[in-house]
Formats: sequence, structure tokens, C-alpha cells
Amino acid sequence: MNYFAHGMAVVDRPYILAGTAVPDWLSVADRKVRLRSRHVEPFLNDADPVLSAVAAGVVRHLADDDRFHRGNAFYEVSGELTRRIRRVLGRDDGFRCGFLGHIATELLLDAVLIERDTSQLDRYYAAMQSLDADRVQAAVNTMARRPTRRLAVFIELFGREQFLRDYLDDERLLFRLNQVMRRVELPALPAALLPVLRDARPLLREHLSALTVAE
Repeated sequence: MNYFAHGMAVVDRPYILAGTAVPDWLSVADRKVRLRSRHVEPFLNDADPVLSAVAAGVVRHLADDDRFHRGNAFYEVSGELTRRIRRVLGRDDGFRCGFLGHIATELLLDAVLIERDTSQLDRYYAAMQSLDADRVQAAVNTMARRPTRRLAVFIELFGREQFLRDYLDDERLLFRLNQVMRRVELPALPAALLPVLRDARPLLREHLSALTVAE
């Protein structure tokens, strides 16, 4: 799952919402910092309401990911996307195709959820922009085994950039996927993948209820 799928149900609780994004934020801003359930759960009832809320969001994210990635719908959809991508990139590009099938499924799931009611995305970003990023970073540093100094800056950038809006457009989505490719040091994706992204959207809509069974 990606940012919007994780957080759309808690947009009225900004610091829980922040927690749902923290693991993905860290994967971009400071990949050496990781949060595990066993490190986070002791803070669920902390006297600090920000810390307990961020902890609740992180636990929600980790539980969501575990359920989502074990589900048959994810295997079916990501497998089908991987096959379609392989037809464009070639069978010799196996790792990139599999990785992209996984990531594209998650980003396109966000896209089809957003398109149902784009005003919900407006509320999502309004909540994100209301955060005290330093307090979120402090909460993460309380729970993590090693501290980060990069998270607060990234949270503010995330609120300004609003890149989830790009998922609704195939060319912008390809641009965002290529940002991921650069981050993990894989070759850039060609424009020939645009029809694959376009045709994947109906596939995600068809499987939406199965993918979000515990939404």
C-alpha cells in the first residue's frame, strides 16, 4: 500500500495520519532508520498525545502492509502488471519488472482511490500541512533505534510537493516511477510503458474491493 491507501481513513486525525506515512517517509528521507512493531507498540498509550498518535499510525501502516502483501488480490494484480511490463521491457529485465509490478500496483491503487473523491485528497494534504514536523520527527526518534535529522524537512517537502496528485496522470506517474528507479539505482523506464500504465487503471478498479477489503 502507498500513502493515500494507508491514511485516507484517518485524515481527521493528523498525527495518526502522519504515523501512517512515517515508514514510507523514512524510506526516502533516511533509509537507515527503521521502525518495527515491537519498538513502536510500547508507545501506543504514552502520555504524550503526539507520540501515541504517531505510534498508532505507524502500527496501522505495518499491519496494513502485512495484510495487503499477503492477500491474493495483490499477488494477482502485481503479477499481471509484471507480465505486462515484461512484454515491454523484455524477459531479461526480470528484477526490474517484478519490482515495478509491485510498486505500480501500490501507486495505481492510490490513484483509483483518489479518483473516487478528489476532495478527500485535499483533506489529506490539509491535515499534513497542519502538522508540526519537528514534533513528528521527535516522536520517531523516541521510538527508533537510531535518530534521524532528515525527517522534518522531508515532511514539509511532502506537504508542498503533493506528488500524489500526479498519480492520476500517466505521464506524471511515469515520472514519479522513474524517481523511484533512480533512488534504488535501476535503469530509467521508457515512454513505451505509458500504455501499460493506462491499461492498468481498469485492472485496479476491477480489483479495488479485494485490495481494500480491510480499508
